Amino acid sequence: MKTIKTIVIIFLLLNIAACNVTHNYTSPVTPTASSFRGSDNTDTTTIANIPWKQFFTDTVLQQLIERALDSNLDLKIAVARIKYADANFQQSKAAFLPTASLDASYTLTKPSGIQSTSTSVIHQYSLTATTSWEADIWGKLKSIKKASLATLLASDAYKRSIQTEIVAAVANNYYTLLAFDQQLRIAEQTLQIRKSDTATMSALKTYAVVTGADVEQSIANMFAAEIAAENIKRSIRETENTLSVLLGQMPDSIPRGTLESQIITTNLETGIPIQLLTNRPDVQQAELNFRNAFELTNVARTYFYPSLTISGTGGFATVNTLKGFFDGTFYGNLLGGLTQPLFNQGLNKQRLKQAQATQEESLYTFQSTLLTASQEVADALYSYHNAININASRVKQITSLNKAVDYTKELLKFTSNVNYTDVLTAETILLSAQLGNISDKLQQLQATVDLYRALGGGWK
Repeated sequence: MKTIKTIVIIFLLLNIAACNVTHNYTSPVTPTASSFRGSDNTDTTTIANIPWKQFFTDTVLQQLIERALDSNLDLKIAVARIKYADANFQQSKAAFLPTASLDASYTLTKPSGIQSTSTSVIHQYSLTATTSWEADIWGKLKSIKKASLATLLASDAYKRSIQTEIVAAVANNYYTLLAFDQQLRIAEQTLQIRKSDTATMSALKTYAVVTGADVEQSIANMFAAEIAAENIKRSIRETENTLSVLLGQMPDSIPRGTLESQIITTNLETGIPIQLLTNRPDVQQAELNFRNAFELTNVARTYFYPSLTISGTGGFATVNTLKGFFDGTFYGNLLGGLTQPLFNQGLNKQRLKQAQATQEESLYTFQSTLLTASQEVADALYSYHNAININASRVKQITSLNKAVDYTKELLKFTSNVNYTDVLTAETILLSAQLGNISDKLQQLQATVDLYRALGGGWK
């Protein structure tokens, strides 16, 4: 009884001492601004909280995103990582329990005449149970469990991060595809105009209004339009192939709507920067990785202190007979011991220094991830407003260029002060402006997608 009391007292004293070995986790300091650059909003309302099915109103796009989330291979890889991390976490919980094993054995022994005066065969039967339990005095097992939980949660955050990337990638490529479709229509319309110009130039040459060089220039201009259309077709095919991979399918055609039917979101609430900690999955993952490193540093500290292990063995054994196997044949022992590391070739110090370095690296990675997230929000905001400003001037530019092309063509018919080079220049500038107008709308659409993703939207 006295021995048991002594063991209990020692155990309690060791647990009190353990409080100074491992440290409690606290979230790292994250200095952030009161609002994002380019936004004076201090309200916590943010588009990141809008489910993607509400944020994207195009039903065709919704179906494509749904297919991608069901079949994308990167997302399936992320799910597999969660299963792997969960297995480690479940094992870390089981580590608090004692190990136990059961062994049934039979031994046949026939000694030689030199070994024993009796040369009869000996039959030995035994049934033995063995158990061992390590007391978590210094919190090593507890810290391992916390580290495993952090890894599990980080793997889930990684999955959500992949989902936001997939949603954004499908939407951006979808809008790009619509823009290429619109550019192709303009290129084909331009081609028809260039063919008409060629016919007109041939007629004007008949009346000596233009030269043969002007006619050849108009033909070359027509072929340039054909080349431009073919290049856009190639871009369409490549974008379709990219979308197909995101959908987890072999390259194929993609169903889609039109660029004109897309509604650009104008109510872009950003919330405040501190919300990135709860909305951005990659920021959450970075902090959880830091927490994992923090707990593993705790584990490394415990290796400098003694471990208390209690083990026991018990069973039944008989010789030459199985009769009465469980009758008075029990044997057993119980052993408790402390093992204090004295000299381990510097491995414990190495383990701790490496864990501290990994923790420091994880902290900087977390801070860097948070800064990058804020940058992405600011970039997307500026890109959106920049596209609006450009488009306002672009519309006026196109109106003036249409007039310039018409006036130049008319002057070509009635005056020698204008040649076909002037017409070509005006048409080229007009085509560039028309294609630029499409790019402006695409920039607005993609900026809203980028802002939605940068704020942490897409996984809800």
